[in-house]
Amino acid sequence: MNPGHAAALTAVAAVCTLLTRAIPFLFFGGKKETPEAVRYLGRVLPPAVMAALVVYCLRNVNVLEGSGLFRQNGGLAEAVGVLVTAGLHLWKRQILISIAGGTVCYMLLVQMAG
Repeated sequence: MNPGHAAALTAVAAVCTLLTRAIPFLFFGGKKETPEAVRYLGRVLPPAVMAALVVYCLRNVNVLEGSGLFRQNGGLAEAVGVLVTAGLHLWKRQILISIAGGTVCYMLLVQMAG
């Protein structure tokens, strides 16, 4: 890829990012009341996205075929990681701490088993 092509791609990505962040302010900025549908989506989408991510992350877990305590796809390392994530979130109420703690816990368990 030549430098001109890379610069054009970067410029298009930058403009698209700017527009996606500015358009809501154009529609809902100022003293306009936010529509009820948008407020509803703001309440229900974050938990729905998190639930979808949990399902996606655990989709390959097969507790019947796992061998060893923390072997990958056996389910125990994943279960401990989920419990640590949930516990940290209930304790600290900080998303980044929860996700990082659960990920580190899971990775340590998988590496110890390998």
